[in-house]
Amino acid sequence: MPETLHALFRPPVECSFCKGLKEVQTVNNINQEEFERLYAYNGVPVVIGDGTVNWTAPKHFSFEFFRNLYRPGSQALENQQRKCQFFPYKSNFTRLEEVLEMSDDRAHMLDGSTPWYIGWSNCDFKTANLLRQHYQRPYFLPRLSESSKTDWMFMGSPGYGAHLHIDNVEKPSWQAQITGTKRWTLEPPPECYYVCENRLHVTVHPGQIIVLDTNIWYHSTLNVGNDISITIGSEYD
Repeated sequence: MPETLHALFRPPVECSFCKGLKEVQTVNNINQEEFERLYAYNGVPVVIGDGTVNWTAPKHFSFEFFRNLYRPGSQALENQQRKCQFFPYKSNFTRLEEVLEMSDDRAHMLDGSTPWYIGWSNCDFKTANLLRQHYQRPYFLPRLSESSKTDWMFMGSPGYGAHLHIDNVEKPSWQAQITGTKRWTLEPPPECYYVCENRLHVTVHPGQIIVLDTNIWYHSTLNVGNDISITIGSEYD
């Protein structure tokens, strides 16, 4: 269903998830039971400050890393283009291969180019195994929850991000900031405008994970700072 129609026919929600919420908290060293009780399924967004502890992704993931992984003719690239989703947002790219063909100067905007931002799903089993050598299931997720088999990658230069939208993925999501910095803007659905704050802002830094039910929160993002932003995300039940 087109995004506009999905938003139009979205069933209304009960507003307890945002009532009285003034800011998005950042917490550290939270255990699974406490996370489940306070945040996992009630729609309250939170940033886990030490979410990527012990991950090696920050040392390895870069524009060049993905360009080598999805090199022309590789099984990873062929399967991504044949089976997986690609999100160009408002960039002029139509597939992941075009993005990774950019020069380093274009990718890092050293040639004066305009900002860019893209996303793609990783639905190829072999590629997933390679990537997951560098990150794991977040330590704070409830013991009995299961993550989606498909992970999401988002990458882009400072000055650009995703427009305000709401998702239709049915489950709450986590998104880990690997490199760069991303500022999120959250808005409750219209039926909650007179109950909740109309807009919340939170900045997620490298090493942090934001947990958000993107099915009930309208959200937009903007990459800020000086570095390319790379994030990994998935849903959990």
